Amino acid sequence: MSSLNLDDFTDLIERPDGGIRRDAEARRERQIVPPGSLGRLDDLGEWLAAAQSAVPVRPVERPRVVLFAGDHGVAELGVSARPAGGAGELVREVLEGGRPVSVLARRLGVPVRIVDMGLDCDPETLPEDVVRHRVRRSSGRIDVEDALTLEEAEAAFRAGVAVADEEADSGTDLVVLGDVSVGGTTAAGVLVAALCGVDASVVTGRGGLAIDDLAWMRKCAAIRDALRRARPVLGDQLQLLATVGGADLAAMTGFLLQSAVRKLPVVLDGVVTAACALVAQRIAFRAPDWWLAAHDSGEPGQAKALDRMALEPLLTQGVTVGEGAGGLLALPLVQAAAALAAELPEKPKESEQPENPEVTEDSEVPAAE
Repeated sequence: MSSLNLDDFTDLIERPDGGIRRDAEARRERQIVPPGSLGRLDDLGEWLAAAQSAVPVRPVERPRVVLFAGDHGVAELGVSARPAGGAGELVREVLEGGRPVSVLARRLGVPVRIVDMGLDCDPETLPEDVVRHRVRRSSGRIDVEDALTLEEAEAAFRAGVAVADEEADSGTDLVVLGDVSVGGTTAAGVLVAALCGVDASVVTGRGGLAIDDLAWMRKCAAIRDALRRARPVLGDQLQLLATVGGADLAAMTGFLLQSAVRKLPVVLDGVVTAACALVAQRIAFRAPDWWLAAHDSGEPGQAKALDRMALEPLLTQGVTVGEGAGGLLALPLVQAAAALAAELPEKPKESEQPENPEVTEDSEVPAAE
């Protein structure tokens, strides 16, 4: 029996300040550019103002990419184009600067933090600050066994909470959340299918590195088998994460909830983060008000999860690489929305309008024809 009371999050999480949002909307009405003419940037600026409890909105100056990493035993079935246990190599490539997220983060000046929760590699091969939260080595094969024990799921969830607190305490003002995993999209598909009440085929996508038709059928079968194991535990979200999730997914769920408690806005990347967000929504229904969906990756599970949470992606670029890359693409939009909301001048008040000068005897009058 877990000692973690997830119901506490329902009481701890408040919605972004509605009064502040109305103030931001009123300020937008007074600006020189007509309201609505900036499209979704108007909504973004007002959302950010409410999240910050600040009008005018403050600039996003200390964003950070946080990536939770893990390997999934279900990858042994050939459901991914990458080899089982290969997430550790991806993490090393991110750290060395060779992955898309690394390039984008350098260009945008955003630090990247990687949190190893269950990589299938020796911890000595990675930096201490990466591996210090690790719960176990890889996750169980969810089609036939639990991903984690309940104790491991709780430890991973608490690690995610701790990471959120560390980020909030360090002054991070917005997080781009992503994953580095092999087999993670399969586990995510199971969570989405279970929580949305749909069949495996509805949520089975091609993954970050696109798989062929045979691999897709294996993935669909694995999700179907894991879904049978997930349905009996739908009422207990921590048990659900232990049964068909993984250490990285449990940690991301804890991170999302605690970020909402700490009023730290989060940009969701792809299908894995969307699945964790869906679990978190089941725990605390107000939590999604603190999140933005960065982009539509084309993964059917992501679309299903975002639709259920009423989150509309900011971009549609078909980026499936994961690792927070799609999330980083949306960051300049958020920063642009903040800048426009804060810096566009307001229309002068009527009392400040220059009056039309009266015509005097010395005024030049056009000659009559």
